[in-house]
This record gives sequence, C-alpha cells and structure tokens, in this order.
Amino acid sequence: MSHRPVFLSATSLSFSWPDGTEVFDDLRMTVGPGRTGLVGTNGSGKSTLLELLAGRLAPTGGSVTASGEIGHLPQNLVLDTGRRVDAILGIDRKRAALHAVEAGDPAEEHFAVIGDDWDVEERARATLDQLGLGAIGLDRTVGEVSGGESVLLRLAALLLARPDVLLLDEPTNNLDLYARSRLYEAVEGWSGVMVVVSHDRELLERVDRIADLHDGGVSWYGGPWSAYEEALAAEQEAAERMVRVAEADVQRQRRELSEAQMKLARRRRYAQKSFENKAVPKVVAHTRRGQAQVSAGKHRNLHADRLAEARERLDVAVEAVRDEDEIRVELPRTQVPPGREVLRLTELELRYGARVEGGFELRGPERVALVGRNGAGKTTLLRTVAGELEPVSGEVERLVPLRFLPQRLDVLDDGLSIVENVARFAPAASGNAIRARLARFLFRGARADQRVGTLSGGERFRATLAALLLAEPAPQLLLLDEPTNNLDLASVRKLTAALHAYEGALVVASHDLTFLESLGITRRVLLDGRLRPTSAEELRALSASTVR
Repeated sequence: MSHRPVFLSATSLSFSWPDGTEVFDDLRMTVGPGRTGLVGTNGSGKSTLLELLAGRLAPTGGSVTASGEIGHLPQNLVLDTGRRVDAILGIDRKRAALHAVEAGDPAEEHFAVIGDDWDVEERARATLDQLGLGAIGLDRTVGEVSGGESVLLRLAALLLARPDVLLLDEPTNNLDLYARSRLYEAVEGWSGVMVVVSHDRELLERVDRIADLHDGGVSWYGGPWSAYEEALAAEQEAAERMVRVAEADVQRQRRELSEAQMKLARRRRYAQKSFENKAVPKVVAHTRRGQAQVSAGKHRNLHADRLAEARERLDVAVEAVRDEDEIRVELPRTQVPPGREVLRLTELELRYGARVEGGFELRGPERVALVGRNGAGKTTLLRTVAGELEPVSGEVERLVPLRFLPQRLDVLDDGLSIVENVARFAPAASGNAIRARLARFLFRGARADQRVGTLSGGERFRATLAALLLAEPAPQLLLLDEPTNNLDLASVRKLTAALHAYEGALVVASHDLTFLESLGITRRVLLDGRLRPTSAEELRALSASTVR
C-alpha cells in the first residue's frame, strides 16, 4: 500500500438502469483515509454505489476518481469452484515460478515473474492464518471450502494485493461467530480508505464515520453506529418539532385568512347597503366602494401569501422527517397447538458427513435456533428437512405444511414479476388479493410488476418472504437460513416483529446472536458433526472466546 494520501471521490455522479429507473442524479461524495460505514434502507442504492466506485458499473453521468488501487468485495460473491486457493489469492504464477527455481530451473522468466516477492507463500499463509483459514492449503480448490470461508478467502486475496481503497459489501453475510471476529480484526487493522456496507452492528461499531445514503444523497456522521443512531434520533426529533410548529402556523394563517375574508365581506355588505339607501352621495359611495375593493384585494392577497409561505415551510419541514415504510405481515391459519408433532428426524445421516444421532422431534409452536461453524452442515440439514436433498440414511417425517427460505434466495424466477412469482405459490388467489397482500411487503402499484431479476438484495428478500408466507396452504413450519443477510436494520426489526406474530413452528439458522435472542427462542441446537442441545450461555461464551 502506498504512503501518499489516498482518497476516493464521486463528482456529479448519475446512474440509471437500462429500463430508465434512476438511482442517482448528481451525487457527490469524497472519502478519505479511515473506515467509513455506508448505511441506508434496502433499495437506496448502496451496492450500486459500491459497484460504481469500484468501476464495475459505468455511470450515466459524472465521474469517480481514486488516488490509488481499489479492491472490491461484492455482496453476491461467486467463485469458480474448480479454481485453486492460490489462484484466488492471485499468487499461483509466482508460486509456480518459485517452485521451479527451488527445483533447480534457472530460467529468466521465473525470476521476472517473482520480482522481489520471494516471501509470497509465507505472506499468503500468514494472511490466511490471520483470517482463521490456516488449515486451508494453497492447493485446495474453492469447491472444498464453505460459503463463509470463500468470503474470507476473497478478503485474503484483497489484503494480499494491498489496495489503497477497500470496498466491502455485506462482508459478514454467512460468516460464523469465529469468522466474524477475524473479519472485525482485519477491519480494525486497515489503515487505508475503507467503505463498508453492512447491517452488522458489531462491524459498524468499528468504523470511524457513517455515510448515510438517503434520497440519492449522502449525509455524514462522525463516530460509529451508536453515535449515528443518537445523532439521527436528535435530528428527527427536531424535524418533527419543526413540523408541529409549521402545522400550527398553517392553521393560524388559515384562521387569519378566514377572519379577514369575513371582515371584508361585512364591509362590502355595509358599503352596498349604504349605496342602496343613498346614505351618502353617489360619487362618494362609488369612490368608497372602489377603495374598499382595492383594499380588500390587497388584504386578501397578503393573507393568502402568508398562508402559501406557511405551507411551503410545512412542506420543507415534512421532507426533513424520514417516514420509512416498513413491512407489515399478517399470517392467518398458521397456529400449531402445543404438543402437536410438527417434524420428526430419525437416525439421520446427511450428505457431507453431518449426523442427527437417535431422534429429533419438533412439537407445537417451538422456536429452534440452529447454530454451528461455517461448513458444519446447517444449510444441508435445512435443505434435507425441506425435501430438496435426500439423506444418505435415516428418515425425515414432515407432519405439517412447511416452507424454506434459503440463504441464496433462489426460489423465485428472475424473469417473472413479483406478482407472477407470488401467484406460483398461491395459484387460487386472485390478482387483486395478491396485490393487496404484496402492499404489506411494500410492493405497491407498479412496484409489484417489477421483474425479480432487477431487485436489490433486501427487496429480493422481501419478495421471497412474501411468496413463502402468502403461499397456500399457509406454512405451519418455517425454515429460515440466515434470514438477516442483505437486510437493513429497520427491516431486521420488522422481520423480528413479523416472526413474533407467526404462530407456527420455527427453525432459524443464523450467526446473528442478537437477532436470535430477539425471537423468543425456546430451544438451541448446535451442529458440529452431530446435532446436540446447547444453551444461550454456551453460545455467548463461544462468541466471546473467538474475539481476541
């Protein structure tokens, strides 16, 4: 990494999708050294902005300037499963040249490839060890590592490349507690420019400043997430107070305009009566009436102008108050009586080695937290229970209707609209009924006709959740695999509220202990080669022991 001052800047940045949907118009921001947390509601354009800053998307207007090399960790990371670890790290050619020289081949091209980087293998292994990947050999393939390990592997490649600017998009998605602690350490040790998009509070507490992307612009707040929350709450309280003041002013101006109009009407009636009764000479009456009309017009215009100005102040005040829409979920016909058997697993052996020894039963509206390290087999177990995978041996008995929300959110057809996708899960429901229910998930009007392939991560989550929860028959068992991935913190709160309202049985695989504790979990099970009961205390101890 260079020692010169580094920065990343967007100037008059504009971007629209091919269908004409505008994301940014004249956005301006400059990021200097340090760690910046980029936050905003789902669909505000955070991932798109990182893609633009990284040069992966071309702006429709404006420019991006960086004083050094940029490294980018995208949200939806796809690595070729056949590639070796050293190739992902970008050291395969240097490593091959080193091995050739060590084997006695003095060809000049080997020295040209190596350059001054004779310790590249040692640095690579040290970086892998720093991220908890020390057991992964450089000769292994990506297909042999878990999803969470592949995220850390890509981060290791970026750290080895030593870019001046590092852009991270939801880097803790799919990471277990141990892997998250390693990533936190890497973030805290970064000395260049870093911009990180995340919904992980623990990670956002480790940044130096917050950049809030809202309505196509960026507002800056010093300090970590907690300081941002306090500052934003104070801003909103002041904004709401200004709305109340502006509303009172509008009401006062309306009253004054109404009173002025009543006074002027009385004057006109008096002048007309005087004219009709010939109380004054005709010429005087005409003059007075003309003067009264001019005066009345000026008076009326004055109060009308004051009312218009008061309304403008109210509009400005209202715009300053954030009114973020939140999902509203009602789940009928999902109640499971206490004691009713919902799921039974018997001597289950899963693909890739995990086991459920003996039996496992789920009864009534239980809420089970499924936890374990990356690669332990949590997703495999949920997919087996959902019927997507066949077990190696043993039996799965599904005793109620169930639905599975997968980690990859791949149950929807990207080529179909949101309405069309939901109709696949509820074929008997009318189009109007589907649209009315989709509105509760914030897909209103033309938004419900948007093609799923164009949705952001959080929007795709909402669409998938809507399709599963509006399915017929209504699910009495929900299987959720890392459901908080890609969700902003407001949406996590509403998901929590929705799941509190759910009266069926629930199995949730998650590394987010704060989220799990908010769900009213009744049982915790740990998958570490076999499925065994665990406790909240053991999980907290595990989390604490991984943070060095």
